[in-house]
Amino acid sequence: MKNHYLCVKIIHPMENIEINGTARIPTVHLNAQTGVLLLKGVSILENASDFYTPIIDWLGKYAANPQEKTILNIELEYFNTSSSKCFLGIFKKLETMVKNNANVIVNWLYDANDDDMLEAGENYQSIVNVPFQMLPIAS
Repeated sequence: MKNHYLCVKIIHPMENIEINGTARIPTVHLNAQTGVLLLKGVSILENASDFYTPIIDWLGKYAANPQEKTILNIELEYFNTSSSKCFLGIFKKLETMVKNNANVIVNWLYDANDDDMLEAGENYQSIVNVPFQMLPIAS
């Protein structure tokens, strides 16, 4: 008698993260069902690690079973150094997904008149192996 094994892909539903932005905290939408992620607004946090660690942890769990395509839309007006280091942690999680053959793209949206924000996106693009699109927005 032969043993027959049925291969079933078990999908564990993940909680999405929805954070409404303020004058100091960015809007964050992480949707595991669509694979569309958003980080928008201003990130001026004294202890950014406390804010971003759950987001980075979420990405680690999501990376185990990502959607066919994952899109991170980043549209920041300003961020401080503490936040900048956390963004690198986010990009490193995405880089791991890319290394595992996941289809990932970062859309870096910036005010067309803000050369500093464009440069920030280009700097991240040069550090991590994740596809970036630099997308200027008319102000």
